[in-house]
Amino acid sequence: ASFTLLCFRSPLVTPLIFGLLLQAPFTQPSTITQPNFVLLLADDLGIGDVGCYGNDTIRTPNIDGLAKEGVKLTQHLAAAPLCTPSRAAFLTGRYPLRSGMDAINDYRVIFWNAGSGGLPPNETTFAKILQNQGYSTGLIGKWHQGVNCESRNDHCHHPLKHGFDYFYGMPFTLISDCQPTETPEMDRAFRRKLWLSTQMIGLITLTAVLGRLTGLISVHWRTLTCLAGFSLLFFISWFSSYGFVRYWNCIMMRNHGITEQPMVTDRTTSLILRESISFIERNKYKPFLLFLSFLHSHTPLLTTEKFLGRSKHGLYGDNVEEMDWMVGQVLDAIDKEGLRETTLVYFASDHGGWLERKEGERQLGGWNGIYKGGKAMGGWEGGIRVPGIFRWPGVLPAGTVIDEPTSLMDIYPTVVHLAGGEVPQDRVVDGRDLLPLLRGAAAHSEHEFLFHYCGVHLHAVRWHQKDTGAVWKAHYMTPIFSPPGAGACYDRGFCQCFGEGVTHHETPLLFELSQDPSEAKPLSADTEPLFDTVIGKIGRAVEEHRRTLTPVPEQLSVSNVVWKPWLQPCCGTFPFCWCDKEGDN
Repeated sequence: ASFTLLCFRSPLVTPLIFGLLLQAPFTQPSTITQPNFVLLLADDLGIGDVGCYGNDTIRTPNIDGLAKEGVKLTQHLAAAPLCTPSRAAFLTGRYPLRSGMDAINDYRVIFWNAGSGGLPPNETTFAKILQNQGYSTGLIGKWHQGVNCESRNDHCHHPLKHGFDYFYGMPFTLISDCQPTETPEMDRAFRRKLWLSTQMIGLITLTAVLGRLTGLISVHWRTLTCLAGFSLLFFISWFSSYGFVRYWNCIMMRNHGITEQPMVTDRTTSLILRESISFIERNKYKPFLLFLSFLHSHTPLLTTEKFLGRSKHGLYGDNVEEMDWMVGQVLDAIDKEGLRETTLVYFASDHGGWLERKEGERQLGGWNGIYKGGKAMGGWEGGIRVPGIFRWPGVLPAGTVIDEPTSLMDIYPTVVHLAGGEVPQDRVVDGRDLLPLLRGAAAHSEHEFLFHYCGVHLHAVRWHQKDTGAVWKAHYMTPIFSPPGAGACYDRGFCQCFGEGVTHHETPLLFELSQDPSEAKPLSADTEPLFDTVIGKIGRAVEEHRRTLTPVPEQLSVSNVVWKPWLQPCCGTFPFCWCDKEGDN
């Protein structure tokens, strides 16, 4: 700030400051105060789906260009292997169980817009801090952090309550139910059980009525009436939610108002891109934060006709290539407004690709390269290792590759410090400021240990032994693949975090990731002289980490994730919820 005051006081100082900016930009602290931030977060994108991370068949020239012009992280890690908890950690810089945003049950994400769980109002996001620092803050795209708490319009979990001045997008997440031509995806197995139960109850009722009419069964008519009433109520109780998923969950909002219910998927991509570019244009004269949270590449893989059939990897590849094109359009808008040198651009994915997502022979999920596992698997690298790219011309050295453990949680302190804000001191923040590492001023990541959770269950721990460069990883629990040896849980659709779906390792599985990144060869005391030392060191770190955890309300408890009609966002008079306010545009 003192440099800025000097520049105003004396025009003679301006050339000196300009010279300092040009001199040794990669080793000296940046004198650019309050840069713009454009944070690009893909949905379900595998690390193996991007060209600069080794894919030579899906074309991603714009994302690859970011890596060429900036810094590529090869050990960038999500704090959770699913959308809701991973994004909560990204926004708060904290492991999601610290905010109650990870689950003890199988409902590991927010399931309904009309649930009462979500990112607690007492959590401080980086957007809130930047808002207080004078930034214009916008979120375009996916939220998936909840909407309401107690009433339809309290918006306690809404983006505008968490530091964003402007929101346009889905308060929920894309699911196949949003596309009328696709097979329903949400809670598919549970819905089958409900429908089967309804049929059985209906059959029992019909049999009793026929038996009573033919005299074969002696049943009082009052009993039959009660049974028929129960059958009807049972059907209504679940069909009122699951029968209208597209209307309840697949909506688009602008700030607090609903613009489409249900969303018109044919134009979603163009609207999100238009809104993103418009936000940059409207805020080019003051510092801004744009969080573009892509709906790509989550099923049902909304892809415009222009990109259909272009990829060698079917619809999924088409969708990734379209997202890359959108990245290019946003970068062009930054250049057009002359903001290239004052804007830090970041690209990542919220977690690994979804291996099990198939329809027949069609692979609709991503690829995680050489890494074992995928989405929903909290321990294996494929579920949590994601692309991580930073570009800030003149400040970050171009073409740099860093193989140090980093986390999506690190965005929090990095952005906050660059904006001139302070990280909250009244809570544990797990992220670390990445700027010294990105600029080359620090040789190592500040993370010594990283804890890999599946729900609230600790599955694995990573220890970065900085003096040797070794990256040890101990697995306490691993998912049981189905069928055995398949590398994923194809029989279930998702791998479980606990119970019969996991194997508990009394002696942890140990890998040295710098030598075995695919986690193919577990070490033992017979093959690794340091085995006992490493396991002991990691065990003590776990004990210390657990002492920092405090009980908080569970946002993803069953009572919080179930559909509540009185919380349902509605464009109209509930239950007649329908509107299309984008139609004229």
